[in-house]
This record gives sequence, C-alpha cells and structure tokens, in this order.
Amino acid sequence: MPKRKDLKSILIIGSGPIIIGQACEFDYSGSQSLRSLREDGIETILINSNPATIMTDPAMADHVYLKPLNTKSIIEILKNHPNIDAVLPTMGGQTALNLCIEADEKGIWEDFGVEIIGVDIDAINITEDREKFRELMLKIGIGMPPQASATSFLKGKEIAQEFGFPLVIRASFTLGGAGASIVYDPEDFDTQLSHGLEVSPIHEVMIDKALMGWKEYELELLRDKNDNVVIICTIENMDPMGIHTGDSITVAPAMTLSDRTFQRMRDMAIHMMRSIGDFAGGCNVQFAVSPDEKEDIIAIEINPRVSRSSALASKATGYPIAKIATKLAIGYSLDELDNQITKSTSALFEPTLDYVIVKIPRWNFDKFEGSDRTLGLQMKSVGEVMGIGRSFQEALHKATQSLEIKRNGLGADGKGYKDYDKIIQKLKVPSWDRVFVLYDAIQLGIPLKTIHDITKIDMWFLKQYEELHYLEMEISKYTVESLSKSLLLEAKQKGFADRQIAHMLDCYESEVHKKRMALKINRVYKLVDTCAAEFKAMTPYYYSTFEEEIETADGTRFVANDSEVTDRKKIVVLGSGPNRIGQGIEFDYCCVHGVLAAAECDYETIMINCNPETVSTDFDTADKLYFEPVFWEHIYDIILHEKPEGVIVQLGGQTALKLAEKLDRYGINIIGTSFKSLDLAEDRGSFSTLLKENDIPYPRFGVAETADEALQLADELNFPLLVRPSYVLGGQGMKIVINKEELEAHVVDLLRSIPNNKLLLDHYLDGAIEAEADAICDGEEIYIIGIMEHIEPCGIHSGDSNATLPPFNLGEFVMQQIKDHTKKIALALKTVGLINIQFAIKDDIVYIIEANPRASRTVPFIAKAYGEPYVNYATKVMLGEKKVKDFDFKPHLDGYAIKQPVFSFNKFPNVNKNLGPEMKSTGESILFIDSLKDDDFYNLYSRRKMYLSK
Repeated sequence: MPKRKDLKSILIIGSGPIIIGQACEFDYSGSQSLRSLREDGIETILINSNPATIMTDPAMADHVYLKPLNTKSIIEILKNHPNIDAVLPTMGGQTALNLCIEADEKGIWEDFGVEIIGVDIDAINITEDREKFRELMLKIGIGMPPQASATSFLKGKEIAQEFGFPLVIRASFTLGGAGASIVYDPEDFDTQLSHGLEVSPIHEVMIDKALMGWKEYELELLRDKNDNVVIICTIENMDPMGIHTGDSITVAPAMTLSDRTFQRMRDMAIHMMRSIGDFAGGCNVQFAVSPDEKEDIIAIEINPRVSRSSALASKATGYPIAKIATKLAIGYSLDELDNQITKSTSALFEPTLDYVIVKIPRWNFDKFEGSDRTLGLQMKSVGEVMGIGRSFQEALHKATQSLEIKRNGLGADGKGYKDYDKIIQKLKVPSWDRVFVLYDAIQLGIPLKTIHDITKIDMWFLKQYEELHYLEMEISKYTVESLSKSLLLEAKQKGFADRQIAHMLDCYESEVHKKRMALKINRVYKLVDTCAAEFKAMTPYYYSTFEEEIETADGTRFVANDSEVTDRKKIVVLGSGPNRIGQGIEFDYCCVHGVLAAAECDYETIMINCNPETVSTDFDTADKLYFEPVFWEHIYDIILHEKPEGVIVQLGGQTALKLAEKLDRYGINIIGTSFKSLDLAEDRGSFSTLLKENDIPYPRFGVAETADEALQLADELNFPLLVRPSYVLGGQGMKIVINKEELEAHVVDLLRSIPNNKLLLDHYLDGAIEAEADAICDGEEIYIIGIMEHIEPCGIHSGDSNATLPPFNLGEFVMQQIKDHTKKIALALKTVGLINIQFAIKDDIVYIIEANPRASRTVPFIAKAYGEPYVNYATKVMLGEKKVKDFDFKPHLDGYAIKQPVFSFNKFPNVNKNLGPEMKSTGESILFIDSLKDDDFYNLYSRRKMYLSK
C-alpha cells in the first residue's frame, strides 16, 4: 500500500540552536526529511529558531517560521495554516520531541485536528520514563542491569545502600546524558543524586549497578507499518561502558562481536522496537555485552526517533535513514521504496559494508577554563569526524587526521607523552586524548594486558594499535632512499600520512610524496555503495585507500579506481571539518550554497569534508563527494586526480583558509580572493599597516613575538591591552590584560601552545560599542549585505554577543564611516567574494578591530533575516560569472532581527561563565522584533554589561 492520500500538509519541528548533545545532525535529518516530503508533493511547514542551518533556508520548506520553539509559536502557526494534517517531531532531536509532548499534554494537536506521525507518544513516554522502560523490558524477557528509580533524595540513598558502589545515576527525560554520572565513592553520591533529580523535568532518576568494563553497541533500525524491520547499521564503541556514546570512539561495522551474539542482539532489538509501540520510523537501541565467553546482553536504552547516531549510520552506510524514515511516516512500506544508492534494489535491503568507519568526537575544553576534562556519562564533545578506510587502522588514522588538533595521526609526530606515571593516570581517567595515549603507552612498552586491565578496551583494538607501533619501528630503521616499496605501501594501507612517514625516516614530507609517485603508490578511490559492490551503485560518494597492483593475463598492471574523471570543468569546495566552538554549522551552510551556486554556473562540483553530521556530506549535495580528511595530503591527491579549475577556500571557515598557503605554493588556483590578500588580513601587523596607508582609524597597536617584546610594547600602549594571536578563529587565545604580570603569563602561555605566532597587542577601547559589516565585493564594486550592532560592549567576542540587524543606536555620521571603511578595506584587500569587518565605536570615531575576507559566522543570519541568497551571489562573483552590479538586491525586514547566542555551560558546572574576547557559545537563535520597545530587547539591553570579563 503506497503513501497515505489524506496527508497533504505536514508541520516539522526543528531542533533549535546547537548545544552540546544536540548538534547539526538534526539539521541534516530535518533537511532530508523536508526534501523527502516535497518529493511526494506534500506541503511542508517548518518551525526552527536556528538561522545558521540549511534546514531553515527558504528553499527547503514551503513555509519557514524562524520562531522560538514553544507552544505559543505552534498555536500561531496552526492558526495561520488550518490545513495542517500532521506533525512530524522525530527530526528535531529531544527539543522537538519535548515540544510535541508539551503540545499534546495541553491538547493543542487535538484542538486543531493534527495527527502525530513518525512516532508514538506512548512509545516516547515508555522509553524516557526509565521505570516504565525497565518494567516493560523485564516483561518481554530482555536483560536489564540491576536498577531502581528514585523520585526523592531519601529513596535514592536507600537504593545506593542496597546496590553498593560503583553506581550509575541517569536522569529521566534528558538529552546528551544531562544529569548522568558514575559514582565510585559514597561522598560524591549526594551531590550527583541532587543534580540528577534537579535536571530531570519529572524529577526522577534511575540508579543502576554500574556495568563497568562491559562492551557497548548501538543498532539503528527502521520499521514500516507492515512490521518489516531492517537493521541499517551496527556500531561498536571502542570505549567500554561508562563513557557517553557521543563522547566514545565508535566503529562500524562491529569488530569484536561473535556472529551468535550479533544474531541474538538483532532479535532483541527488533523485539524491543515492536514492544514499545506500533509506529513506523527510525529507532536507535543501545546494548551492553559482558566481556567474557558468555557474552551476556543487557539493554541500556531505546530511542524511538532519528538520533545522533542516525546521521553517522547514514554516512557510514550511504543509507539515508531520515529520508526513508520520513517516507515510512507518511505510509510507504520499505519494499515500495528504492535503495537511494543503487536505485535498483529495494530499501528493504540491509546495507553491507566492505570498508570500516571510525568516528572520533571533537572536544573544545580549551574554551572552558577549569573544566573537568574527563569523559563520563554526560556528553561533552561539540562535534565529530569520521574516517573511512579498508581496515580499522586506516580508518582510525584518517579520523585522527581529520580532528584538526595539530596531530598527523597516531604517533610519528613527536607529540606523544613519554612519562610513565602521566600515561598510566591518563589511561585510568578517560579524557579527550585517550585515542593518542593508547599509542603512547604501547610505544613506552607498557604491556597490552596492563592497558586492557586499566581501560577495559577490547584486546583486538589494542593489538591493532600494537601492529601500527611495530610498523613504525620497522620503517624507522630505513632512510627515504632505502625504504622498500612493500613497506611504504603497507604504511599507506594502514593509514600513515606522508608527514608521519617523513618523521620516521627523518626527511621532508615532499620527499616521501615524491618517492610514492615514483613507485606508483597512488591513492585509489572507492565507492560507498551500501551493498559491498554486489549491485552497481549510482551515487558518486568516495573514500580513498591504497591497493596492490593487479596484473592481467596480457601483463598489464593497474590499480582499480572507482572515481572516473569527466572532461567537465570542475570546482572543489573545501568543507569546514568537525564542528567546534567558533566554527560551526554556519560554514556548512555556506559550503552547501557554494556548491549549489557553482552547479548553477555549469561546473562539476566536488565536495571534500569529513563531518558526518552535515548536509555538505550528503551524497547528493555535490556532483562528487570525497569523504576525506580536510588535511593537505588527501586534498592534494584529489586535486591531482580531478584537475579542477580551482578550489574555493573562503566558505569553509578557518579549516579551509589554513590550506590556502599550501594551495598557492603548489600553484593551485584559489577561487575568489587571492592567498596574498587572505594572508594580509590574517597577519595582524601587515593589516594594520594597510589601514594606516588608507587613513583608517584603528586602536594603537604593536606586534610581539616574545614576552620581552610584549612588555616593552606595554609601556608605549598603556593598559588595558587586548592580546590576540594571528591565524585563529573564534577568538582563540584572546585576552584582555590589565598589568605586566598578567601580560607576561598570557604571552608565555600563548607562545607555548602556538609557537612562532605573531601576537598583536591593541590598546583596549574600554566602553566602546561594537559593530560588524558583511559585504560582497568583485574587486571593483562592493555591496554591503548587512551592518549589525552588538548589544554587549566591545570586548565580548562577536560570536557571544547579541547582535541586532539593522543597528539600533548608531547615528548617521557613524554609519557613514562604517560604510566608507568597509568599501575602502574590501577594495584595498582586492576582495573577490565575501568579507566581514568588525568595528569599535568610541566618541563617534569608528575604529577597525579586524577584517576577514571570507564567509563569516553572520552571513547565514543576514541571509535569513533579509530573505536573500547572499552566499549564492558571492560564489558567482568568486567564479567570475557575475559582477556585483548584475544582482537585483531587495532585502526585506520589518523591524529588527536579533542574533542570540546559546551556551552549553550546563555541561561544565564549575567553569567561569563570564564572557570575554574568546568565544564560548555553541549555537545561536534568531529573534524577530517589531520595535525596540519589545520586552525581549529591553531585557537583553538591560543585562548587556553583566558578563564582561578579562
């Protein structure tokens, strides 16, 4: 039976601003869902308050409401659209589900005759209420850990007394492990119990006997109305129980699971899904398995919605879970739908992988000074990367190379720990760099048994690490001249980068690359095809690997390559890598629009990115997707293979920008603003000289490369001083200092973490107003797309400020200076494409803080507020297809739009929450107001000085 005929108009609830525990994977699933509904001719209405996402693009839904996610907004939308038949709440994470449940409890859906599809409210209540879930599992014969629920402090204490320690406390109805903790000691129990009860919206916690050291697995399921179930992906956590899956290194397919146990786990997952309710859609089930021969299986939880892991599972298998889950919600059955990759098999076909994927989370602890960096049941990562390889070792290396934390992979970079006590301590207390510490431990000669006893990581994974270490030792015996072809090929097949091999051989990276080329050890590209090449795949979604040459009967030698190069003119867009504070989903938005604009100009579009959560790594966004690290060696090999007209670097944030110098040095065409101009703006000293030549005011400054130079400068510039490193994003390392002791300590600290950096010391303009402008320039003419005024004073990072569009408090004289300076700077930098300039205004003089000739964090916000596709226009200017004068700009905004930052401080309770020049927000929402008399604006304005810190 095909789709339901009675569903003509559907409301989708988005996930709102990005927070730790709920990131851009829901932008990806929501975008897929909207596209899926529109394919079937269904009218789509979307509510989401996040301006930085593709999902809230006007082209994505028939009606987009950028409104706060509350029942007041829902009622307003339902009144505007009385024809809405159903609501689909499963694409917006816990935020959407919670809002759907609240509206249900208030009787709103019933009042407006709206059906809830894709999920069963009773199923949510069963799975979120840990006591009900426990009772149901025991009833259907599924093993559960010894556990009991408590709704009071006293009850919690009684349970602890009965079970003994260690214990796990989990709060009901929360996301990202909020309120969850492992308690080893009775003295910590009271604090954690109180916290869990407080965080849970129903003030209930479940207390489990901790299954420390058990292995953890996740299964992604889809079910249709006919009760057909497919298991899309089995994911194994390399980290054992005790670390939130969002903070765990995960591997697909499962590596250390016996087939017998896997079959039992499958049956249990299907049984659990069927028992919680009769609904069609996606489901995520988590299990713990005992690390002995018995392999006992215990259920941890089930989420009857598209989850964080669904995005990962979709990218890992090429099976678009959110798209298919949406089709199932509107009545299709799995056997009626095509496999989206092969187009010739059915969606009822379970994916088979002939490759391995490794996901590693990306943390941002340096933004939260004094934060607890240990990993546990509360998720703390802000993003993630995924590596695809032919082996676990290759995928692991690619994932570590994707992280962008100044590491080249595992080992072979001289950055590992060498202190025995330090390593043992780091193994005992899991932290963000554990993936590297395991290698350091093996390098130091700590026995695998000891590492296993401490970490409980399965011996199979540790042996994989050990093999890599032995290979590094072997290669280190040779020079670049004497290294054999077979050893070099083995190192490449196991994922070692040329840079790492150069470290082992004590030579230059370019020498290793040259030797590789001479020996014909070249990357080959393989399709991600869902069915292990049993059927022909139609989607151009590739990963790289290295293979031995094949010899045919006639003596021809070749290596099989799935990526065929066309004779069309091509453009490469470099993605922004993993999400982090200062570089989030807004750059993915820019990359996607860049790809679409280049396609409109008849280029074949090639996307390179390694972030599994985003729309840019969807297999049908670009003509070709290379799911590879945004890491020089990988990019260069793809460019040599594809021979594009050029590379777009100004849409992928600092990640892509940092590669501009290498691209320029290797003679690869950078589309739009040249590397020379990009570098001039990044180099704080050269840029200030440019301002001086153009008679543009800037705060008094000096450049220092040592602590001594900084102290000498302080005498000339006077305190307070703003210290800023060059070539950073999100205000990394910026600080306001007020005396010489603070200055010396900060400069020494900065130069230790970013050696050889040029530090800019500005006289800090205390009490100044901050504003910023974004513009498009074609080298001759410039169009300012938006000027925003920050509500907070100068000194708080622009990403952490509430900002209004248009400005609310700048006179005509000041506005004219902003416009004049923006035009002068854009032209002086020879900008072709986008530019963002930040200003400080004091005593009616406009000073320049900095200029960035690239896409900024605010471009998507301005595009949504004014309803204009600015990234599309800017990309066409970069490509030389259009000039600024060719566009008919018609921005429309009644009243004001306010960009409101959202923070995730609740994950770091002991951290100083004061704001300063270093960015700390994880996401943003947009708020439209008719006038400055609005209460929301008044509240923001009255609190503007509360958070300023040095």
